Amino acid sequence: MNVADILNNKGHDVATISKDRLVADVVEILRTRRIGALIVTGSGEPLAGMISERDIVRALSLVGPSVLGNSVESLMSAEVFTCDLSTSCAELMGQMTTKRIRHIPVLENQRLVGLVSIGDVVKARFDELERDRRELLDYVTAR
Repeated sequence: MNVADILNNKGHDVATISKDRLVADVVEILRTRRIGALIVTGSGEPLAGMISERDIVRALSLVGPSVLGNSVESLMSAEVFTCDLSTSCAELMGQMTTKRIRHIPVLENQRLVGLVSIGDVVKARFDELERDRRELLDYVTAR
């Protein structure tokens, strides 16, 4: 199973926000869409960075509630690890574990085509194991 399979199941929708917007806007989008991260865009940049719940919580603990008035650019992670449609689930799990990240944007021909979360990877792996279990059970009981 690879990233293309995951996106075919979950969809290619990606939530984005401009780096000029406020952190308070990020909080509202994350809450209403029930997601954990946004892709940050800039002028002509489809992927200027990412901002996540984790980034906001850390800033709140250091700065306090006034951080909600800061620009997204001030909190976003500018170094973003990406993958492509052919990346395997095993590679994704390795990257997420090693780099301690929960969301990886998917690029194809330098174009943003999706976002994969750790939850997406776990679900894909679970579905794969369940499919294998059913096939083995069918094989054993079909003697």
